[in-house]
Amino acid sequence: MSQEKASTIVVGKLGAPYGIKGWLKVHSFTDDPQGIFDFSPWLIGQQGKWQTLEVSDWRRHSKGFIAKFANINDRDEAMALTNAEISVDVEQLPELPEGEFYWRDLIGMTVVTTKGYNLGHVDDLMETGSNDVLVVKANKKDAFGQSERLIPFLTDSVVIEVKHEDREITVDWDPAF
Repeated sequence: MSQEKASTIVVGKLGAPYGIKGWLKVHSFTDDPQGIFDFSPWLIGQQGKWQTLEVSDWRRHSKGFIAKFANINDRDEAMALTNAEISVDVEQLPELPEGEFYWRDLIGMTVVTTKGYNLGHVDDLMETGSNDVLVVKANKKDAFGQSERLIPFLTDSVVIEVKHEDREITVDWDPAF
């Protein structure tokens, strides 16, 4: 079964098989690692091919999780799924409270200073421990010679406003940085 990649989001990755009955280790990328099991079905992707799999059972194992899929019953079948990405349909994501965002919603947004200078667009986000950081790819002819800017995602002090409809983020930031 093929799925439109744009309507899915990666929430984890399958690890090595566990045991001989088709169980696999699961590496969760969700904020609450156990939250990955709230989604069903999973879209498992390898080399551009996607298949829908239903988790029939899961449990904690050492510092992570293991999962069993319906129709995967032995180690060889499980081995074929090792390192595959786990995606879910974006429609399964919970609605966020006002003022909160999924990272994927910020990618591609234009970043402008409070004085109206266009710094470029959000290319990626990084987690630093203390706060998230916007990786802003500068415009080709940036007046300050920047190719990329790292801007802390600090609401109120740096990030002044996120306009979803306009796909624009207003920041209080010196363009020379």
